[in-house]
Amino acid sequence: MRLDKYLKVSRLIKRRTVANEACDAGRIMIGDRVAKAGTEVKAGDIITIAFGNKETKVRVLKIQESVKKEDAEGMFEYV
Repeated sequence: MRLDKYLKVSRLIKRRTVANEACDAGRIMIGDRVAKAGTEVKAGDIITIAFGNKETKVRVLKIQESVKKEDAEGMFEYV
């Protein structure tokens, strides 16, 4: 699944356009590499999201095309 779509579906970022802009600005990393919006995400990846002085780090647990709001947190765990 594309990174921008994963961020939206998992509710880490509210809108896909915002996720796209964050990727273009170099604020999203997978592992230790800056990731583009089209980068493929797979289970086990560590995603780091930097907004301002706040940094969020999560591990991808599963990939799903669509998920209910209550189940979205099951797609990742905070590291």
